[in-house]
Amino acid sequence: MWKPEPTFCLLPQGDITALDTDVAILGASHGSPYRPGTPSHAAGGPSGLRGALEWYDTRREHVDMDRGAPLMAGVTAVDIGDVPTDPDDDGTVTVLADRWQGRRLNSPNDVVVKSDGSVWLTDPPLGILGNYEGHKADPEVPQAVYRIDGQTGEMTVVADKVLGPNGLCFSPDESILYVVESRGVSNRKILAYDVTTDGREIEAKWVLIDAGPGGTPDGMRCDVDGNLWCGWGMGTPELDGVMVFAPDGTPIGRIALPERCANVCFGGVKRNRLFMAAAQSLYALYVNTQGAPGG
Repeated sequence: MWKPEPTFCLLPQGDITALDTDVAILGASHGSPYRPGTPSHAAGGPSGLRGALEWYDTRREHVDMDRGAPLMAGVTAVDIGDVPTDPDDDGTVTVLADRWQGRRLNSPNDVVVKSDGSVWLTDPPLGILGNYEGHKADPEVPQAVYRIDGQTGEMTVVADKVLGPNGLCFSPDESILYVVESRGVSNRKILAYDVTTDGREIEAKWVLIDAGPGGTPDGMRCDVDGNLWCGWGMGTPELDGVMVFAPDGTPIGRIALPERCANVCFGGVKRNRLFMAAAQSLYALYVNTQGAPGG
């Protein structure tokens, strides 16, 4: 059984690049990315949960960094090939949703909780295409983005014309929902939607970012100024790491890592520490901004 190693691997300062010299949000003056642990196989989905940083191994072993012991599969909110769940304080797991109109969901991929308590998630078929990340199966429902009402538990489709819906997050004021289209033609894209005034639906889709040839956005989160911090890369030095975009989609920074980065989240008491779940490692960096609440 894998256990976190107390290693702190400093990366060169040159791995942090400002693409817009008027923006100083990337690294704190005393900081550079370091690796507090190296989970096996493929790290994903870092999140802050009741004061502990948690991430998971996408081959089924969840790791709790603060407690230093693996967690049982299914504890985190969404895992590839699993279902959205809610862990109670005693460790029991409540399934929020595993079916849509009586048919099994594909492989819930990413999740974000809105301030009204609703849970928004993407459900591409990526985890059932083979046995590597889940259990191979035929899709029973179309790929979609869903909303689970925080009061009633009712689940509704908010978007169904997204090719490979993946990472998602809200702008700081929750007026915009961002969704990664991981199977976009001809390139991956980050889509943006206006959130309706009642906060229950989305409308007016537009392409905020065309990732270009080889561009690989994955999980993402917003900071308090509305900048998007996106996991990036597919195993090549020029792509692997985190890309940072201004609210208008302009690239303003890059954090290069020695492996692809799938997901990110802001943590710490002041939400000014960026945690990056890469292919086989978890990295951390203090930044000169704060994550938007809830992200």
